[in-house]
Amino acid sequence: MSTNDIDLEKRRFLTQTTMALGAVGAGFAAAPFISYMKPGAGAMEAAAPIDVDISKLEPGQLIRVEWRGQPVWVLNRTEEMLASLEKIEPRLRDPNSDKSVQPPYCKNRYRSIKPEVFVAVGICTHLGCSPTYRPEVAPPDLGKDWLGGFFCPCHGSGFDLAGRVFKKVPAPKNLVVPPYRYVTDTHIIVGEDQQQEAA
Repeated sequence: MSTNDIDLEKRRFLTQTTMALGAVGAGFAAAPFISYMKPGAGAMEAAAPIDVDISKLEPGQLIRVEWRGQPVWVLNRTEEMLASLEKIEPRLRDPNSDKSVQPPYCKNRYRSIKPEVFVAVGICTHLGCSPTYRPEVAPPDLGKDWLGGFFCPCHGSGFDLAGRVFKKVPAPKNLVVPPYRYVTDTHIIVGEDQQQEAA
């Protein structure tokens, strides 16, 4: 057979057809692996924002909810609790929350949208323990200067009732405030930012 007998047109067609079929086959073979890399329904649900009903939250009461696998606290602060926040500032490491994690709309003394309702991730910024809620004033084990706050018994870190860390404790930063917004006066969504006010 001489080279003149080769049908170049037919050879080109077969080569292109083979390549096209190979590409389609590779796509089908890769599809299950790509699908496997997507987050599962459980993971998507765990990362979703959560609705928290605060209609039954009594003054001074703290409730715990879970968001993204973390404990989130919602505390209804009393007038006395709010008044203690200014008094305690000289004893805090970062009273203005300049080095802390919170949404811009919560960078204030109360670290919240509304002063009375405090929302925070309940994990110590030292080694990830969960501090306890200690609202009492001057308990024997915490001393006469204690005006209420959160105390980590594992390593002795303390935070005030706005989650701001005291000086001279292991925790380096204030407690994290997650993004959240009000749907109504009695419902908040944790995990979604507050809408920007219309100009």
